[in-house]
Amino acid sequence: MPEGSTDDQAILNGCPSTPPHFNLHEGFGPFGEHTVNASWVAVQELKTLGLGNDVDLHVYEVPVEYQKVQSLVPSLWKQYHPQLVVHVGLSGMATTVTLEKCGRNHGYKGLDNCSFCPDSQCCVEGGPECIDSVIDMDSVCKRVTASGLGVAVSVSKDAGRYLCDYTYYTSLYLSHGRSAFIHVPPLDKPYSGEDLGRALRAIVLEMLDLLAQAEDKINCQHGH
Repeated sequence: MPEGSTDDQAILNGCPSTPPHFNLHEGFGPFGEHTVNASWVAVQELKTLGLGNDVDLHVYEVPVEYQKVQSLVPSLWKQYHPQLVVHVGLSGMATTVTLEKCGRNHGYKGLDNCSFCPDSQCCVEGGPECIDSVIDMDSVCKRVTASGLGVAVSVSKDAGRYLCDYTYYTSLYLSHGRSAFIHVPPLDKPYSGEDLGRALRAIVLEMLDLLAQAEDKINCQHGH
């Protein structure tokens, strides 16, 4: 999916003996014709809504720069040791809230805000071409759609080969797939910031529920 400008990052951090902490990192600022960043607006709405008493929300800014992503994403993983990281970005082409199944390693030719792109045009030299998320995006999509949220949700296998995809792959690589990515459309095309915030909340809660179910099953199997 061709994308726009932004990549808001969210990190879920916790372990079975403590409440989960969901650390949300504010995404890229305005870029190109996107003077208002829909993903940033949506994330602010999500921050206002919250994710329940067991979830702790923190916000950071990620510049639209490959080299900043190369240093920032690993540092956040090292700092928080998260169970799950969720990125939220703007797609100028999207008309739905889109769940990205995977990140791609090669094909990064678009220049960032510093007129830079990696010489190798890849995220991780020697890394696999594609890494899938451990989150079942089809299940998340079906569950959110069935909830009657009023915001269309779809699934994609191509996050766009720009900073969003680059950041997603980097997180997937570092986390062995324990990352997710949500693309949102521009504001009012067709959804308001409030609509997008509600959608993010519903989606993230479903992701957390699916992850908890999977971990409960693993723990049960280990216990027998």
